[in-house]
Amino acid sequence: MYKLIHTHADWALTWLRIVTGGVMFAHGAQKVLGWYGGSGFDAAMQGMESMGIPGPLAVVAIFTEFFGAIALMAGLLGRLMALGIAIEMIVAALLVHLPHGFFMNWLGTATGEGFEYHILLVGAAIPVIARGSGAWSLDLWLERWWKSRHADVGALHGVHVH
Repeated sequence: MYKLIHTHADWALTWLRIVTGGVMFAHGAQKVLGWYGGSGFDAAMQGMESMGIPGPLAVVAIFTEFFGAIALMAGLLGRLMALGIAIEMIVAALLVHLPHGFFMNWLGTATGEGFEYHILLVGAAIPVIARGSGAWSLDLWLERWWKSRHADVGALHGVHVH
């Protein structure tokens, strides 16, 4: 558990996780709540299943975008949430957006959206996966709480309790 919540009090990581989580939350809220012009849960499920995505995996994807994004913004299990978002974006890029090329459909003239957005989110998620949730995160608070209760475990991993 300790390695999962381990983080550095780094503001760059904080910025990346909040922006990445915020962008992903908007997409999740479209699918779960129908906010921001979204279709809501039932229509999102139907849309994903019509693309050949099995129902249980569609639920995981939708909940990753919504609940995973909320947890990422709060810095709760940030490494795991960022990994989930990165995996979802890689799958979406490969299975849905790759045939439409690199660029987003800014002018509405293409048949679909490219995968540039997905690459950006994966790129923003990677530092959080590698280094943790950063400053002002629940992970940092949990890590400090864990170290205060398990000083002997922290010493085994080269962690010093302050």
